[in-house]
Amino acid sequence: MLSEKIDNDFKQAMKDKNPVKVSTLSLLRSQFKYVMIEKKAEKIEDIDVIAVIKKQIKQRQDSIEQYEKGGRQDLADKEKEEYAILKAYLPAEMSFGDIEKIVSEIVKETGAQGMKDMGKVMKDVAPRLAGRADNKMVSEAVKKILSGQ
Repeated sequence: MLSEKIDNDFKQAMKDKNPVKVSTLSLLRSQFKYVMIEKKAEKIEDIDVIAVIKKQIKQRQDSIEQYEKGGRQDLADKEKEEYAILKAYLPAEMSFGDIEKIVSEIVKETGAQGMKDMGKVMKDVAPRLAGRADNKMVSEAVKKILSGQ
């Protein structure tokens, strides 16, 4: 499981005395605990781990942008380092072509006829591509395929 890998990497970072990685993974692990409490679960599932990581990555991207606007390159660099650490735990994202193939299959399965069925298609696409594709790209692929029929 991904959470176990993160725990092991956290311990190794502590041994290596890597303060940025330790603080980044420590924060991540605490977020996992919040999710487990919220879901009343003993263990956190990989899909939830990926969701937490994506949320943390989004926060880092926003912070980097704000720090660069404010002329605080030192803080932006720290956020970029944390961003790189977090990004390493996400599975490789799918290409637009692969996303289109899966969306096409789902459109055929659901019998979607046009843009009015976008919600139905997105509902079926989301679990299949969870963590492996950017939501904007998925939305673009669904729009392209549904409007091209």
